[in-house]
Amino acid sequence: MGSATRESLAQARGALAQLGSKDGLAIGEELFKCARVIGDSAQLRSALADPSAAAQDKKAVVTALFGSLGASTRELLTEIVSSRWSTQDDMLAGIEEIGIRAIAASAGKGSSVEAELFTFGAAVSSDAELELAVGSKLGSSASKSTLVSSLLKGKASAQTLAIVDHLVQQPRGRRIGELVRTAASLVADQAGLSIATVVSAAPLSVAQLDRLRAGLAKSLGRDLQLNLVIDPSIIGGLRVQIGDDVIDGSVSTRITDLRLKLVS
Repeated sequence: MGSATRESLAQARGALAQLGSKDGLAIGEELFKCARVIGDSAQLRSALADPSAAAQDKKAVVTALFGSLGASTRELLTEIVSSRWSTQDDMLAGIEEIGIRAIAASAGKGSSVEAELFTFGAAVSSDAELELAVGSKLGSSASKSTLVSSLLKGKASAQTLAIVDHLVQQPRGRRIGELVRTAASLVADQAGLSIATVVSAAPLSVAQLDRLRAGLAKSLGRDLQLNLVIDPSIIGGLRVQIGDDVIDGSVSTRITDLRLKLVS
């Protein structure tokens, strides 16, 4: 991520924070629609991401094309496209991130959006046919949207449904598992949390998970959302991943390390 993109993202997050969580779901869904429109037009992407174009001209484009949007959405979108981005794709990613954060904020404290996203991502990753159905370039956006609605409606929150629906419609070359993991991390971050994926050979009790969460939170200085994955192949112990950091205390890894030492 370039320095221009980092600065622009920080500004966009600040603009979202000033709006608060009111109407966040509607704002996020509108930003997603804008991202899809902009993403489908190379000419529009170029015009809005052009660093030499005046902010007033970009605002005029937003007003002309997206005049039916709510005032808060137009304000956020204008802030985003008027900023300087390292690439056109970074600008699109910025619109998407702010949309996800707006929706996450609307869910309030104690929501399970990140957990629902994790569950959906795990289900898709474990089912090749489902992953192909929601991730194939050959399927239409409408059919993917219908499938997601049939899978999640009534089983997940409106926030989760809105996020997944957008991601399958505009994957931008990314696999669905990556999309959902990124979205879950943003939802957690919006709530002041980090996500820890815990891999265990057998289920852990609530007490064990609470102790693990407390220990990790103390070490990181931040609260955590734990997502538990059962994988008997690790034999025993735990493997914990938080972002790009991995703490691997699994028995399978220890055995592998021992074998390598014996043959070296």
